Amino acid sequence: MTAIPSTPEARPETTPGSGPDALGLHAPVLAWFEQNARDLPWRRPEAGAWGVMVSEFMLQQTPVSRVLPVYEQWLARWPRPADLAAEAPGEAVRAWGRLGYPRRALRLHGAAVAITERHGGDVPSDHAQLLALPGIGEYTAAAVASFAYGQRHAVLDTNVRRVFARSVTGVQYPPNATTAAERKLARALLPDDERTAARWAAASMELGALVCTARNEDCARCPVARQCAWRLAGKPAHDGPARRGQTYAGTDRQVRGRLLAVLREAVTPVEQAALDAVWHDPVQRARALDGLVADGLVEPLDGGRYRLPAG
Repeated sequence: MTAIPSTPEARPETTPGSGPDALGLHAPVLAWFEQNARDLPWRRPEAGAWGVMVSEFMLQQTPVSRVLPVYEQWLARWPRPADLAAEAPGEAVRAWGRLGYPRRALRLHGAAVAITERHGGDVPSDHAQLLALPGIGEYTAAAVASFAYGQRHAVLDTNVRRVFARSVTGVQYPPNATTAAERKLARALLPDDERTAARWAAASMELGALVCTARNEDCARCPVARQCAWRLAGKPAHDGPARRGQTYAGTDRQVRGRLLAVLREAVTPVEQAALDAVWHDPVQRARALDGLVADGLVEPLDGGRYRLPAG
């Protein structure tokens, strides 16, 4: 049986929702969230399940400040999945702007098409049906079911994983990839009541985003600092595998972004010469363009011309 330490002394394994307020975390974190939650558009009732889904796609590896303007424009243009599904996938890529990781735009378009065809244009509330949509993985299905429909699911993004790693497991950072042990712990910490569990998912995520951050944890503001296993252990430095950096300058990602920027601005197919002008290294430029074509983000045409995907 795997031990779940919450202080320097190990505690026995818990079952879902067990223990005094699941190791005493729920009440203080929920109370903190009640006072400190940001007023974000996808948290408002009028956002609906589609607004929640759009936000979840956009927020992957992208900060809120960059997402907000694109999110507002997106929902104004495509207030329902069917509105997006009726457009060419290239329009989703164009509207994605400079959010980065533009394959997310194609996946969101694919999900909108499937929602329109399979579910009458309404984002399904059933977790299995959400998971069956193209481009929807374990995290996004749980997040939409929880945040849009108030269901009880373990929602494990980077922020939540970091909060659990520090407060319960006693380490500075979680593993690079989500582990079975993390999923087990997240299920063990879920409140029994569905609505409370959904609130807990949002609250623990917000705590990681605003207080228990990757680089500058603010223990003085943390509602569970007194029982945080990592703080009580003296904040031992990370001794696991090296954490992945987010390099950008000079990478294929940067070249891809520059190529896509030209195509997003164009209303007609773009000649090869216009794409050649964006990057000095022809080998890297060709590799990046080939990657965009392979990913379905760029469509090659006769005569050495290119455009965003039309269908």
